Amino acid sequence: MKMKMAFATCVQLGLSCIEEIYRIGGELDLLITLKDEKAKNKSGRIYLNEIANKHNVQLLKINNINDQEVIETLKEHEIDWLFIIGWSQIAKKEVLETPTKGCIGMHPTILPVGRGRAAIPWAILKGLKQTGVTIFKLDEGVDTGDIIGQGTIDLDKNITATELYKKVDDMHVTLITRYWDNIVNNSITLTQQDETKATEWPGRKPEDGEIFNNMTMDEADKLVRAVTHPYPGAFYKDGDKIIRIWSAKADANKGEIKLKDGYLTPINYEIEG
Repeated sequence: MKMKMAFATCVQLGLSCIEEIYRIGGELDLLITLKDEKAKNKSGRIYLNEIANKHNVQLLKINNINDQEVIETLKEHEIDWLFIIGWSQIAKKEVLETPTKGCIGMHPTILPVGRGRAAIPWAILKGLKQTGVTIFKLDEGVDTGDIIGQGTIDLDKNITATELYKKVDDMHVTLITRYWDNIVNNSITLTQQDETKATEWPGRKPEDGEIFNNMTMDEADKLVRAVTHPYPGAFYKDGDKIIRIWSAKADANKGEIKLKDGYLTPINYEIEG
């Protein structure tokens, strides 16, 4: 009996995984995404019409992963595994239990460290030397399910969110390739997360990107790198105008924005207002 697989995503990380599944000769029986008008400004937002047409697979467009039509469609297709990757809504018990084997997610940290939101910005803000991606079986908690596998990513001290997003994207693809056969052949090994090592990182809003004069050069530099593309960018309020900063240079002796221990000079920026 061939395993029947479905995939839900609305961002590039998920689309990269779908493309990889087809590249390695895998098949999907159902694709799920958000309705076109929803989450238009979400970082990395993509649409699945093209890939669904190309591979002649049904595409279900929804408002919420917990909608009754999702459950009915999964049952109709007799789905064994549902991948939910790059999706900000939390799947509830009924959805998790509808596929016969369950649901699989990925999270861009080495779980149980860094559960929660904004994993890419936080890795930079925290000055981590290493992060990674975890592929795991979803349960009712947030990023708490049993681990299928992990891949690590080394971070240098100048890495930007743009560069890290690309590395995270590549690692999603690597993990799909590494574990696809085990998943479809029902031969994965699940490892429980060590709760004693668990940490949670909070969500971030665009307004958290503000640079203040009492910040150190290190704090301002990390903030600029952490929230550059594909995120909303760091910004500095200069009177009635806002400087939106995509890249910058910190200097102890001279620069345009005065900081606690030096200066910050925007390199790539836009002036708003």
